[in-house]
Amino acid sequence: MKNPDIPITDDHIHIDPVNGRGLESVKDFMRAGGTHLFLVTKPSSSFGIMPRSGREYTQVFDETIAVADQARSLGIRVFVVLGIHPAEISRLSAEIPLPGAVAAMKKGLDIAASYIAEGKAVALKSGRPHYPVPGEVLSASNDVLSHALALAAELDCAVQVHAETGPCNDIVALAERAGLSPCRVVKHYATSDTPLTPSFLATHPDIPELARIHRSFTMESDYMDENSRPGAVIGPKSVPKTTFRLLEKGAITKDDAFRIHKETPETVYGVEINL
Repeated sequence: MKNPDIPITDDHIHIDPVNGRGLESVKDFMRAGGTHLFLVTKPSSSFGIMPRSGREYTQVFDETIAVADQARSLGIRVFVVLGIHPAEISRLSAEIPLPGAVAAMKKGLDIAASYIAEGKAVALKSGRPHYPVPGEVLSASNDVLSHALALAAELDCAVQVHAETGPCNDIVALAERAGLSPCRVVKHYATSDTPLTPSFLATHPDIPELARIHRSFTMESDYMDENSRPGAVIGPKSVPKTTFRLLEKGAITKDDAFRIHKETPETVYGVEINL
């Protein structure tokens, strides 16, 4: 089932022409019925960059925007999400003192914010490590995340958060303290107990039930596009194929699909999703 009347949006995907399949992955998404992508920055390590000052992130962001332009040439709508993967704090702090790592990551976020202000991207990416870290690293990561939330409040944009599995309840207070509505904070790779706006992997088992009760959420593949990890996290066809399968089974309605793929991302990101 590929209903041309329904937009299909992948809220978190990576496309990597150097280390992965690049535009072939975009074509897979489109052939499966996908119409809109939120293209997310990959870690600086994917580009062989060690961003000691933070200014080096400019190259990472420029590469992401170039990939988005290439994908658009295929006829798909692409929204760019720029920012700093939270695991970068571990990589950076192994090379430079922790305060320097924090400063570099904040500088990178400042640069990402300038791209959003110029209309080249629509949202920031930030968070904290999803694995155990020492207390001082966790505190430093929350400092970086708070900086991203404050920038988003100034820009009136959303933030995609990569963090530990679970609700991340404390991020609500961090967002409110920064002046950003928690509904504009998207919990990437979410669980259903988060008070933030969840972005669920297409394979998440609770999607039909949460759609039934009209919970606001988006769907994602978190496709990494790395030849060394084929199909990870799940493949680029996953969001459209799952959506159409759930529609065929009657597990979700057409209205549910519009809420997932159009209404919620429009509200959260302040974009227009039209066919």
